[in-house]
Amino acid sequence: MSAPDVERLGAAQTRAVAERIANSFLVLAATRWLVPDAERREAVLADHFEIMVDHAMRHGLVYGTTDRSGVAVWLPQVGEPGPEPADYDTRLVGACGEWTDRFRHLDDLFAASHPHDDHHHLAFLAVAPQRQGQGVGTALLRHHHAVLDAEGVPAYLEASSESSRDLYARHGYRGGEPFRLPDGTPFYPMWREPAGR
Repeated sequence: MSAPDVERLGAAQTRAVAERIANSFLVLAATRWLVPDAERREAVLADHFEIMVDHAMRHGLVYGTTDRSGVAVWLPQVGEPGPEPADYDTRLVGACGEWTDRFRHLDDLFAASHPHDDHHHLAFLAVAPQRQGQGVGTALLRHHHAVLDAEGVPAYLEASSESSRDLYARHGYRGGEPFRLPDGTPFYPMWREPAGR
């Protein structure tokens, strides 16, 4: 099977990207902690991810496979950290409602672990459940890694499961000390030096 084609996505695809991430992340323990109500979880996650994807459309890079089975959201950080999403606090409450404090807690954990050196942050890599294990995530990673390697730029991410941690390790990422949600669910901060450095 040949690798899927990858293209940069524009603002018109914002909601579709957010929904792909939400659907793909439903299996994660972290999302069950963030939104305990299983019936509302996917909709709340999609609304939250829409804030982040909209921000990346303006300040980062959003890629998808041509069939949209996989998406990747990158945020370059050069010098000082970039701006947070516009009207973030108000939009967060609107998206997350009674679970807003849980999302803020996760934001704080991410901020405390985030490196200060220049890098591109892989905020989200999401593949449709029925397409996982078929090279979609690998194609998305290789697409942007080629750019990072050519420019000598490192990458950073927070892996949200052991399986994703293992995928990223196969692509040159090295793990740091995990940090955890209050229920013990781990995230694995990972750093990738550009190839050839």
